[in-house]
Amino acid sequence: MTGLSRALVAEALGTALLLATVVGSGIMGTQLAQGNDAIALLANAGATAAILYVLIVLFGPVSGAHFNPAVTLAMRLRGALGTREALAYIAVQIIAAVVGVALAHGMFDQALLQPGTHARAGTGQWLSEGVATFGLLLTILLGLAHRPAAVPALVGAYIFAAYWFTGSTSFANPAVTIARSLTQTFAGIRPADVPWFVIAQLIGALAALGVSRPYLTAR
Repeated sequence: MTGLSRALVAEALGTALLLATVVGSGIMGTQLAQGNDAIALLANAGATAAILYVLIVLFGPVSGAHFNPAVTLAMRLRGALGTREALAYIAVQIIAAVVGVALAHGMFDQALLQPGTHARAGTGQWLSEGVATFGLLLTILLGLAHRPAAVPALVGAYIFAAYWFTGSTSFANPAVTIARSLTQTFAGIRPADVPWFVIAQLIGALAALGVSRPYLTAR
């Protein structure tokens, strides 16, 4: 298996497991919380943060553990990946994210793919996604530059916090957003709301690249 093939398999496994955790913990949290959305969100945020730590530790040395087209775009613009590799990463991330959603549904005996019905629209939601993605990319870029061993914990901690301080509950990932448009569960989003989320996420990622540059080159 070539280096790129190993990296793509790692990205596929990691992204699928991430989405299975996001959607599966949303389903479980909703079932157990008995209508208490705060408890459901706490369960969802905690499970997501924990699996991110695990997946980044496991797959970081193989693929960089992007699991996110916004991260891959940032790495391409920084020259860490070639265009061919970046496009392959993004394609695999999106496909694997959909597989992860279907896997979560299957574990709870639900229809594997369900067009989302959860409305997530408006300037507050879009601003939230821009801020969430900006913060995530800033955490990754500065973490890699100054505390690389801490990146798994930093990313998990940031996402846990961003679930709570953003109005959108911090998707911060175009592949996650696309895949979550295929679930009607707690974690879902309407397909019609996906394009604006993705645009906001990409703007946030580019802003983080610009803001982080002086701190990356000053060393």
